[in-house]
Amino acid sequence: MRQSVRQTAALVALVAITGLVLAGPAGGDGPLVVNGGGAGTFAADLDGDGDIDGSRFGLGATIRSGGAAQGHFECLMAGDSDILGLHLMAVEGKVMTGSAAVTGTATLGGVATVNLANGILFRGVPFTVQLQAGGPGSGSLKLTVIGAFDGVPGDSVPGNGNYDLPWELVANGRIDVH
Repeated sequence: MRQSVRQTAALVALVAITGLVLAGPAGGDGPLVVNGGGAGTFAADLDGDGDIDGSRFGLGATIRSGGAAQGHFECLMAGDSDILGLHLMAVEGKVMTGSAAVTGTATLGGVATVNLANGILFRGVPFTVQLQAGGPGSGSLKLTVIGAFDGVPGDSVPGNGNYDLPWELVANGRIDVH
């Protein structure tokens, strides 16, 4: 219970600090939809196992005026896209906040369950994902798991208390902001 309260407090602080609550749909013409799915590549071996790492992703969210959002985000590294020596790492999140711009960029935030397989689950973990609309070679995403996994291989900003994956380029599929 105490951990859940701390994680909720961390999410509220993150939202207030980053201004996600204050930034709503671009142009103020009603809700914006951010959706997409596919596979991405980091174009690098993040964990030193000799493989180029990447993930599968899916998302669908509606951002309303004022930054409130509703939807779902999932990032899955499984099977042939192992990372950190894990055969499964899944971040399944409920989207609660968001912002977007006419340039095709968006940021979504919420609370996720992180599944590392073999019954290892972390629930109520805050996350943000930055998105750039586009298809293969132009769309991209950057996932940050807040308050967990700081400094493990693949963390692009060690020492800040979060697990910040680097930008991941869409290899197939697409991301849309409309």
